[in-house]
Amino acid sequence: MVLGSRRPARSFYDSDLTPETCTFADRVTAVENRIDRALERCGRKRSEINLVAVTKKFSAARIAEAYQAGLREFGENYVQEFAAKKQELGSLHEARFHLIGHLQSNKAQAACELFDVVETADSARILERLDRAAGERGQNLEVLLEVKLSDEAAKTGTAAGKIGELLSVARKCSHITVTGLMTVPPWSEDPERSRPYFRELSRLSREHNLAKLSMGMSGDFEVAIEEGATIVRIGTALFGPRPKPAEEIVAPLRT
Repeated sequence: MVLGSRRPARSFYDSDLTPETCTFADRVTAVENRIDRALERCGRKRSEINLVAVTKKFSAARIAEAYQAGLREFGENYVQEFAAKKQELGSLHEARFHLIGHLQSNKAQAACELFDVVETADSARILERLDRAAGERGQNLEVLLEVKLSDEAAKTGTAAGKIGELLSVARKCSHITVTGLMTVPPWSEDPERSRPYFRELSRLSREHNLAKLSMGMSGDFEVAIEEGATIVRIGTALFGPRPKPAEEIVAPLRT
């Protein structure tokens, strides 16, 4: 892919619209405009991009608001938090929910019950537990492998060299289907610093013949699109700053 010259760092927003001065519909329009400009730069189509609205720390009411605005795919980071919210979302019949945060193996069954897609499988144990849980429910669960491409200690994910091994495990599973790869690059104010990580994940997806690439968030999703993303996970650009930790919603969870 031939890309233009390095662009200077800029804020999340390309106009004067901010979470404090515009409606939710305005924010959706602003994000869609950014997506369209990125697609135009690299010659891709809007149908190639799945926008996942990241709703962690936001209430079920905010999810319903986003649904009414036309969004259908939502990303949550915490199994326990989403368990408390999903019971209020039964009327959102076309909504699909992605787990985009780290999944502990003892929460695999709950994740299978709550989510349509798990984007963060990173071990054989997780794959096998998801497969068993999906089998008990008589379903087939879509899974992406989270790949750790940085050396940050806090980041989770499998090493790039272990993707083939995990795909071999997945092929022996009857109730999960691995459709792609996911990554989270180191945070930076300059979206161009994410490009090498996105480019490497794209290369790995081609190497392993996986169609979906989940990469790019509010500050760098244009770069991700230019590098081949098919799923972008956008929270702040749509919902504004997240509530403080004291406002988190949690509920008891069976493990």
